[in-house]
Amino acid sequence: MKFPVYFALVVSGYIFAGCSASKQISKEAATVLLKDSAISTGHIGISIYEPATGKYWYNYNASHYFIPASNTKLFSLYAGMKFLGDSLTGIYYTDTLNEIKVIGNADPTFLHPDFKAQPVFDFLKANAAKKISLWEIRPPDFSIKSFEPLGKGWSWDDFNSSYMAERNFFPLYGNVARFKLENKTLRTTPSFFQPKTFLNDKEPTSFYIERMAATNAFFAYANNLSTQYKEVPIKFGMDENIISVEDSLLSDTLHQTVSFGKIVVTSLKGFRKIYSQPSDSLFKPMMHNSDNFFAEQTLLMASNELLGYMSDEKIIDTILKSSLKDLPQKPRWVDGSGLSRYNLFTPQSFVYLLNKMKDEFGLDRMKVILATGGEGTLSSYYKKDAGFIYAKTGTLSNNCALSGYLITSRGKLLIFSILANNYITGATPVRRAVERFLQQIREKY
Repeated sequence: MKFPVYFALVVSGYIFAGCSASKQISKEAATVLLKDSAISTGHIGISIYEPATGKYWYNYNASHYFIPASNTKLFSLYAGMKFLGDSLTGIYYTDTLNEIKVIGNADPTFLHPDFKAQPVFDFLKANAAKKISLWEIRPPDFSIKSFEPLGKGWSWDDFNSSYMAERNFFPLYGNVARFKLENKTLRTTPSFFQPKTFLNDKEPTSFYIERMAATNAFFAYANNLSTQYKEVPIKFGMDENIISVEDSLLSDTLHQTVSFGKIVVTSLKGFRKIYSQPSDSLFKPMMHNSDNFFAEQTLLMASNELLGYMSDEKIIDTILKSSLKDLPQKPRWVDGSGLSRYNLFTPQSFVYLLNKMKDEFGLDRMKVILATGGEGTLSSYYKKDAGFIYAKTGTLSNNCALSGYLITSRGKLLIFSILANNYITGATPVRRAVERFLQQIREKY
């Protein structure tokens, strides 16, 4: 079959343009990234893809594995968008004349100060005259691992840091205690922890809060009596009164005794739902602020929705064998947030995922959920490219990542992933080099 000469010229023009772009990007990558004094001390993987043509513009170590840090949240975001619907299920419940049985659904927005509307709390408060029992669903098979408060490979000595709040089936207040020092008075939220907080204003140090590793005893050090604010994770499990923190803290908040237990539920038929928040009102701050706690709880909620119980290990395995079975390279995915250095992903797998999310959920929705230049974790970057880049950062010591969408000056949509590991500088010079590289691509193509 013969093609018209004009058609052949057009096709050859596109091929030539594609080859030319690949060669030019290769030169720019070599100059701007690969020879950068910070990046060259470590390793980097780059993948740039144009969905309109289904072609990669550039790959460098793109099928190699890297620690992705908080780029892992893109996979948790996919799980949430895929399985949680438009609104988050806050709780499941059944009620009788005298009792309400509540099953927690891992919803991280319950009593969180960033979410003013609290439908679940309003429901529980309206029924405070009844007996309230709080139940945790356990996996139906003892061979299935549930989840631990802290994830695999998390740094044990970060337990006191606000970015490492514990995971649990019924979060309260974002699973952190908040401390505000003002006018020489230290106040805690929730007030439940006020009697457990001890202030030492004689230490020659700046304001900080230290929690005992295994308890909810907090020690505050403050010789600087100006207004200060800190958040410290709550320790869940059993407190010194041998009752669970979930029900004792909820009891204190509701001013009513709440009992607690663990059950195996084979079906939620007959249980009703209370919805808490629009799903995207959780996903947006999760991605813009790189909120580890929101990401971990999102994965647990997806597990409860899809499997009927909470197991981070099982939901990850299920998703990788079903919805994401066609990933170019199967990742080692171990948590929801990316706090673990056990996570290993390739740049091409992030490109595949972002393309899939664009197709399944729409680019417009992704643009709202992901940060653009000058927002969130990109607040100091891509300011002149605001509205033309939508991406997720990732940062651990000596590792950083950026994956997302880039709209070029000619209106081409590109999907990219750049993962850098094992450099010996801080993250800022690496991020600036990546910024220069992506800005050149945007301006030239």
